Amino acid sequence: MSQMNRRRALQLLAALGTTGFAAACGSDTEDKPAAPKSPIKIGLIAPKSGGFKSIGDDITNGFQLFLDLHGQQLGGHPVELLTADEGDSAKTGKAAVDQLLKQNVLALTGVVNSAVMVGIRDTVEEARVPLIGSNASPSSLQSVVYIWRTSYVLDEAGRALGRYLRDQLPANGRIAIIVPENVGSPDVVRGFRQEFGTSDPRIADPVTNTNPTTTPGKATYVADIEKALRKNPTAVFCFFAGSAAVEFIKQLRDQFTGPVYAPGFLTEGSVLESLDRDALGIQTALNYSADLNNTSNRVFASAYRKKHQATPTTYAMASYDAAQVLDQAIQLTAGSPDPQKVNLALGRIGQIDSPRGIWQFNQPRTPQQKWYLREVQRDGQVMSNVLINELATLG
Repeated sequence: MSQMNRRRALQLLAALGTTGFAAACGSDTEDKPAAPKSPIKIGLIAPKSGGFKSIGDDITNGFQLFLDLHGQQLGGHPVELLTADEGDSAKTGKAAVDQLLKQNVLALTGVVNSAVMVGIRDTVEEARVPLIGSNASPSSLQSVVYIWRTSYVLDEAGRALGRYLRDQLPANGRIAIIVPENVGSPDVVRGFRQEFGTSDPRIADPVTNTNPTTTPGKATYVADIEKALRKNPTAVFCFFAGSAAVEFIKQLRDQFTGPVYAPGFLTEGSVLESLDRDALGIQTALNYSADLNNTSNRVFASAYRKKHQATPTTYAMASYDAAQVLDQAIQLTAGSPDPQKVNLALGRIGQIDSPRGIWQFNQPRTPQQKWYLREVQRDGQVMSNVLINELATLG
């Protein structure tokens, strides 16, 4: 071999390294395919009927979409997704959890109703099986070890809007606060007042509490709305979701045409479709908007629209992220996941590249994340929640 050829061979060897050289020249032993990983079961809890069914459908769709985009696997393990009906009470929610635990699930996810989340807390903690909740998140859920949430804490939506409206509302303005008498409402109202200023006279009127039903009739809220409007407020702050949101806004618009502000659930998903023109101009605070311009959201929103012919909601997004954090946590167990290992790994996954933007779990096991202001505007023949700006980073 000539001097030049010898030098060239040494250069190639250095560039390839020993692994590359062996691959270039052939190897006595061919790489064996990795052994398939063991199947795992994940239990998803969501309402299958009633006023929160549409939210339950979104949660199911979001989790399944992540599986669709990742070969029906989490952490390299084939997934069997088991579902159970949350129902509309703590009792039915506990029955759903018990049903899934008997099937030896590796982890749980879902849960729409805050009353259900409070009711199943002890069952989940005693079972030592992680629950990655993708919606319900009352602030009373403290000191938990096995319950994580990819959604929010309920007071945060109130806080984000309170801070914003404190500066936007005229000095002589007044806000009427109207909420259902349920587990989550006190969180939202407390957060709103905390950031607006508890002694501010503009929010001094008593809170109007309405029937907590999730399946209201066409006159359920009329008397309460009349009561709240007696002092001629400048604006209304409210907290409703699902079919209750539809009926509340329709009945409110019969008596009040002024500004309406709320956590984003008021105009989310199928609610917006049902409200149509009655929703026009409503401003909401939420941790997600379908028109966010980031790579993760472009992938998620495009795939969701293609599969479901619908705009993705915060419910679907949070459930998609629940699958994403489980995927990462299971990977960290090095091929031998069990509920306790997965729970420990959830605390080590760090930042999540989410359709909502980058977020991470804080110490209470909820997201530290951005909140956005949205306004319902006309988009062609339909109404759409349009991103206005960022409100705050909370959590």
